[in-house]
Amino acid sequence: MALFSVTTLVVFHFSLQRDTVEGDLAAGVLVVTLLFAGMLGLNRLWVADEEQGGFDALLLAPIDRTTLFVAKAIAFTVYLVALEIVAVPAFTILLLGPPLRLAIIPVLVLADLGIAAVGTLVGALAVRTRARDLIGPLVALPLLVPVVIATARALTPLVSAQSTGVGARYLLILGLYDLVFGLLAYAVFDPLLED
Repeated sequence: MALFSVTTLVVFHFSLQRDTVEGDLAAGVLVVTLLFAGMLGLNRLWVADEEQGGFDALLLAPIDRTTLFVAKAIAFTVYLVALEIVAVPAFTILLLGPPLRLAIIPVLVLADLGIAAVGTLVGALAVRTRARDLIGPLVALPLLVPVVIATARALTPLVSAQSTGVGARYLLILGLYDLVFGLLAYAVFDPLLED
C-alpha cells in the first residue's frame, strides 16, 4: 500500500508538470492516492481467513461474531494510519507547496474510520466471490464517495497558502458518515458471515 501510494505520488509529480500544488488540486491528489492505496488493503484483509478456514472456525466458536468485524476494522484503520505515515510526508516532499498543518490529522483519522468500516464489511462480502479483487473496489468505491468528497473539502484549506481553517461542516459530515456506516456495518456483519 505504501509503495503504491509513493509511486502514485511520483507519477502525479511528473504528470502534473508543476513543482508544487495547493488547494483543491493538492487535496484531491492526496485523497485519491490514499483511497486507491487503501483499496489494496481492503482486498487482502480477509484473504487469509478465507483460505485458511478462519470463517468456518469462527462459525463454530462460541463467541460473538461481530468481534471479528471490530478487530478487522481496527486492523484496517492501523494499516491506513501506517500508510499515511509514509504517504503524507512523501506528498509534502513531492508536491505540496505550502507547509503541512497539523490540523490534517483529525481529518485523516475521520476518513480512515469511514474507509475502515465500509472496507471491512465489503471485504468480508467480496472475499467469498471468485472475482474478489474486482468486486471489493466496485462495491466499496461508490459507498466511499461521501468520504472522498468531505475529506477533500476539509483538506482544501489545510493545503492552501491562505488557510482559512478546517471546514467544521465537512468534519461533521465525516463524523456522521463514520457513525452511520459503522453502526450499519456492525449490524449486518453477523448475518452476512452466516451466509
